[in-house]
Amino acid sequence: MQIIPTTIPDVLIVEPKVFGDDRGFFFESFNERSWRDLTGVDLRFVQHNHSRSTGGVLRGLHYQIQQPQGKLVRAVVGEVFDVAVDLRRSSPSFGQWFGTLLSAENKRQMWVPPGFAHGFCVTSEVAEFLYLATDYYAPEFERCIAWNDPDLNITWPLAEGPNVSAKDRQGAAFKAADLFP
Repeated sequence: MQIIPTTIPDVLIVEPKVFGDDRGFFFESFNERSWRDLTGVDLRFVQHNHSRSTGGVLRGLHYQIQQPQGKLVRAVVGEVFDVAVDLRRSSPSFGQWFGTLLSAENKRQMWVPPGFAHGFCVTSEVAEFLYLATDYYAPEFERCIAWNDPDLNITWPLAEGPNVSAKDRQGAAFKAADLFP
């Protein structure tokens, strides 16, 4: 596996080594020892989530203000534009976002550290999205920042308005959100 730095130092792209031939392919999607050696991140993954969404769906920007989750995310069907937003006030990249395309074809993953909001939009007809999380889902600590917050100014690659849940339509403004120290 290869680790590719992004414009936000703690957010990483993981590119697996893929072995393929006319029968198909194989790759190691996660190896704890390699992960720790290459990234320096020594957090345990305790929850594995799987979602399926249709084209134009946008989910996010989600985070947990307590029990913050780090997430190792990837698309196994279709394509998504995946976004991480730094919510750590003490960070030099506070308030900045990074986005990238993750797809079944490119097999890339993105590491979204604890202390970040996370969201994605589906840019294909359908997408299935997997993520490993470093802490358990805790609905009482879940927060949401508006996907279209003008202070964040995320450039979502959608031709028309996204399909957003009622909960996500109620996302807080970045300036009013609960943030990390």
